Amino acid sequence: MQKEESRTDLGIIRIHKNVIASIASLAASEIEGVKGIGKDIRTGILELLGKKSLVAIHVEIDKNNEIRLDLPLIIKYGFNIPDVANRVQENVRAALEKMTNLSVKDININVQGIERN
Repeated sequence: MQKEESRTDLGIIRIHKNVIASIASLAASEIEGVKGIGKDIRTGILELLGKKSLVAIHVEIDKNNEIRLDLPLIIKYGFNIPDVANRVQENVRAALEKMTNLSVKDININVQGIERN
């Protein structure tokens, strides 16, 4: 995975895409109505093998140091889907900008399912 890096007077600071995905996952899970992060086939296989993976969250960093995320979600039954998705976008953007100093271009939410509590 690609790493975002910046240079300071003391050396280079690198932020791996997995860190960005972890921040996004944690920020999304803070929102009421989010049951969990969705999965793709690769994530499901890795979990069967006993490995935790954030592969389902797709992270891109362009040459302007702007982040693009594809974030699959499972929403709790009874919650307004667009409202929850919008709050997730706002919380993820705030967390990423605060923790990485990178700007967020897009946070694409893909609601993959609804589950009861």
